[in-house]
Order: sequence, then C-alpha cells, then structure tokens
Amino acid sequence: MEEKIQSSDIDIRINKLTEEDIEKLSSFSCGNDKLDDFFHNEIYICSKYHYVSAYCVKDVQSDEIVAVFTLANDAVVIGDVNDDLEDFIQMSALRINEEYLPVFKQQTSFPAINIGHLGTRADLQSKGIGTKVLDFVLTTFINYDIAGCQFITVDSLNNEKTNKFYMKNGFSNQTNNDMTHDTRRMYLPIELYRHEEDKD
Repeated sequence: MEEKIQSSDIDIRINKLTEEDIEKLSSFSCGNDKLDDFFHNEIYICSKYHYVSAYCVKDVQSDEIVAVFTLANDAVVIGDVNDDLEDFIQMSALRINEEYLPVFKQQTSFPAINIGHLGTRADLQSKGIGTKVLDFVLTTFINYDIAGCQFITVDSLNNEKTNKFYMKNGFSNQTNNDMTHDTRRMYLPIELYRHEEDKD
C-alpha cells in the first residue's frame, strides 16, 4: 500500500512505517502530547505485535515525515449507533443498493477499518495533508478485495478543530455518549453506499 499524492503545498507519499522511520519519529511532533508520546514510545511495539499497522506520510523531496497514522480492523455496531436500523440508515444518509438491502437489514454489525493516531506535523497542519490521508484510506478500502470493509471509523480527539476536520470530510458521530470523553467515535460509509447507479 504505497501511493504518491499531490497535496496543496508538497508532494507526499504514503508507505508502511519502517524501523528506519521509527528513528526519525523522535523529532516528529503533531503538537498533541498524547499522540506524540504514542509516536515516540509505543507505535513500534503496537505495530510489531499487530495491534495496528503503522504508516508514515513523507515529503517526496526532503524525505521528511510530515504525518503518521495507524490502521486497525474494526466494526460499526448498530446498537452503539442507534437501536433502530432504519433510523441508522436515514441518519447516515446511506444509499444502499436494493439488491443488498435485505441482507444489510439482517446485520447488527458491519466491517470497518479504523484510522487511529492520525497526526500531521504541527507546522504543516491545515495544508490538506490529513484530507489526503483520508482519501488514501478510503480509496484503498473501496478497492480492497481481501476482506469486507463497509465503513471507515476514527476516534477523533475531542476538540473543536479535530471534530470539525472529520465532519468536513463526511464523518458522523457514532454516539452522543462520548461528548465529554477525550475522543469522539465517528464513522464514514465507504463507496458501497454511494453509487445507486450500480444497481443496474
């Protein structure tokens, strides 16, 4: 999973975090102490033991790390979102192909991929890098054909700037029970629900 992407200001590429990259992370800061602590002290061991897969975003010209994120398997559970599936479908603005709708309605949980620990270098924030990471993950899992994946999930740092960023990129709050927590659980339906024209 590697891709070169044009951001608004720099050319970036995304690839799996290597041991060499781990050394470079010692000087990386996204400006959030908890995330920086994870990048500096835990990301390697969490990746080594498959708790997450870790990725870095690099400036193509300088080879400097400009962002870091992790991915892990996840699920969206209807009871965690809403007790009523019909309300969930409407609330999420899901447009489900009619041929799949009867099967969809039988499910209580749906496979997802979780974007965790997404941090952009503090001096490069608000330059479109985070959005490019979301686009990369979404595109990858729309085309992923090894395991099922119907949603992208995140645990957004519960502050106005971060929550607004994810909402601007189409994510919805999964519950209101975490309004006072450190993170807000959010989800985004992937392409399966977006192309009604695929019904033909």
